[in-house]
Amino acid sequence: MIKMIRAKLHGIRVTDSNLNYRGSITLDPVLCRKAGIYPLEYVYIWNKTNGERTSTYVIYGEPGSGCCVLNGASARRCQIGDEVIIGASLYVNTPDDICAVKPTVLIFGDGNKVIDVLKYDAHKDDAGDFHFSMVPAE
Repeated sequence: MIKMIRAKLHGIRVTDSNLNYRGSITLDPVLCRKAGIYPLEYVYIWNKTNGERTSTYVIYGEPGSGCCVLNGASARRCQIGDEVIIGASLYVNTPDDICAVKPTVLIFGDGNKVIDVLKYDAHKDDAGDFHFSMVPAE
C-alpha cells in the first residue's frame, strides 16, 4: 500500500480556534466540496507559520464563510491568521495506481478566497519512468 495525497487546501488561513471544543477542524463545506474533502475525514494540517504538524477530522462549518477553525487539541498548534496546508490522503495498491489519481489543490489568497485550482498529475513515460506536473484544473 502506498499513501498519497488526494486533495489539498494550500495556504488557507486559520480564522478561529476553540480549545474547549471536543476536537476536529471546522472547514467551509463549499471549499471542501471543491477540493474533494469529506465530513469526518481525517486530514493532515501543516502550519506554514510555525512548522507544527497535526491531524484531525473534518466537520463542516458555515457554507461560503471561508472558515478554518482549529478545535480541541489542534487549537494549540495554530493561531488565528496562521497559514496552513490541509491534506487528505488515500492508499493505492501499486505504483501504477498512482497515475489514476489526480489530486485537486486549491490555492488561497487574502480572505481565504481561492485564487487558483490545480491538479497534480503523476504519469509514466514510454520507458516506465514516473514524471510529475501541476496543471490547471479544467
